[in-house]
Amino acid sequence: MADRSEFGKPPRLALFSALRPLTRAGLLRDAAAGIQLAAMDIPQVLGYTSIAGTPPITGFYTLLLPLVAFAIFGSSRYLVVAADSATAAILAGGVSPLAAIASPRYVALAGLVALLTAGMLLGARLLRLGFLADFLSRTVLVGFLTGVGFQVAIAVLGEMLGLDVHAHRTVPQLLEVARRLPEANLDCFYLAAAVVFGVLLLDRLAPRIPAPLIAIAAAMAASAQWNFAAHGVAVLGPIAGGLPRLGWPAGVTWKDALDLLPVAASCLVMIMAQSAAAARIYALRHHQTINEDADLAGLSAANAAAALSGTFVVNGSLTQTAMAESNGARSQAAHLTTALTVALVLLFFTRLIAYLPKCVLGAIVFLVAIRMVHIKLLWSIRRESPGEYWLAVFTAAVVPALGVEPGIVLAMVLSLLRIVAHSYHPHSAVLIEGPGGLWQLTPAVPGAETEPGLIVYRFGAPLFYANAARFSDEIRALAESPRVKPRWVVVDAGAIARIDYTAARVVRELYEDLKQHGVALVFAHVQSDLKPDLERHQLTDLLGPDLIFDRLHDAVVAYHRL
Repeated sequence: MADRSEFGKPPRLALFSALRPLTRAGLLRDAAAGIQLAAMDIPQVLGYTSIAGTPPITGFYTLLLPLVAFAIFGSSRYLVVAADSATAAILAGGVSPLAAIASPRYVALAGLVALLTAGMLLGARLLRLGFLADFLSRTVLVGFLTGVGFQVAIAVLGEMLGLDVHAHRTVPQLLEVARRLPEANLDCFYLAAAVVFGVLLLDRLAPRIPAPLIAIAAAMAASAQWNFAAHGVAVLGPIAGGLPRLGWPAGVTWKDALDLLPVAASCLVMIMAQSAAAARIYALRHHQTINEDADLAGLSAANAAAALSGTFVVNGSLTQTAMAESNGARSQAAHLTTALTVALVLLFFTRLIAYLPKCVLGAIVFLVAIRMVHIKLLWSIRRESPGEYWLAVFTAAVVPALGVEPGIVLAMVLSLLRIVAHSYHPHSAVLIEGPGGLWQLTPAVPGAETEPGLIVYRFGAPLFYANAARFSDEIRALAESPRVKPRWVVVDAGAIARIDYTAARVVRELYEDLKQHGVALVFAHVQSDLKPDLERHQLTDLLGPDLIFDRLHDAVVAYHRL
């Protein structure tokens, strides 16, 4: 359940609401869950850095200050805000043309994207725009994430095979890998395949065991023992440990900010949609009340913390939230424990990561990617709504073909078009009184009538410029059918909450046309929201107050009195 404040009131800041109330038992449970989350999450964020194109150490940084910032400002007790594959892919698509992957310049631009995203999220918070997340449909979002999954999986194939792939787009990457298969390093391939199948097997047999962490630890130990680097298996190499230094992204300019605004806007859309979905799922499951605007403030603070601590954009992750909840996390105290655990790893254990083979990291990323491909969910959508299924498939195809940014723009456009399509072509019907006085619906086709001389027509959406002509044409076709001779056409306006200027002019023209044929246009079941529009557009004076009824039954009774 979302607690939405009224637009226009000054925003209120409720700090630490996702931590309160704290009890001793709850704190111990959350601490244990946070340590388990760190064990499961560290391999994943290392994979996300590969997707984002940033150095591995930046993945650790996403599990530090961003978690703390959201715990302070957010309202969701369950949402994990850290590195995420979708926003990492958006980032890489926008920044890679501007700087060399993993270079200091690239990291600075990635931080600038996080800072711009933080500013946009703060603006959305101040304007109370949390509701905008509702406009990106779950169906199209599934298609988008599936497309990102395919794109990321193809991008790491070269790494898993020990190939240095030079192409940047998905299709050319796939073609280059296929062409250069004879050059593949078989040691890398066998090692990556063993990790993929081992993790999948462990996930099936013992899902609570952190299989990716075990795979990475085993690979690092084997690499250190047998010196994989000397046998042609590339490793990550030395990684600077310690906590991040705080500071503004180095060397960025206003021109850089303007160039990266579209990237930040794409991240904003994905963060708002995905974080809201994840927070709502677990709020409903645990009967928690969340404040979407407070979560926007938390997400803004988390991204600002990411930018200032030298890492990339962070997002509310459904996958990581599910992992935390399954481990017993019941408040943001668990995520603070995760941050503390990661800080200890950064201080004392980063030297071990130098032995991690790159093909193993590619295998972990590949596993992350294939889990984003929601084939079962797509088939479920196909069974229930074939039209929405094809929209999702089309979106999934666009991401690998054209890129992540066009994909997110398309997802937004398709989601909005679905809303417009429902309003443009709403359900309409002629009402017929059935047994017991219950109204029954019959198709609004010429010849249909409620009773001799009376047509009760139902239109299932607000009247606006795009659907007004359809409304008018259907009523004309009903009234002018040679098979009926109506005296009244009663519009059941129960679903018509608004009438805009264009639609009001169409209603005027319809009224005059029907009047010339001796037919009265009547509005019934008029809701309180609609009455001011009727008065403002002078339709109340045109129709006459005696032909506007609050209840449909009153209109029928008035017709019978004629």
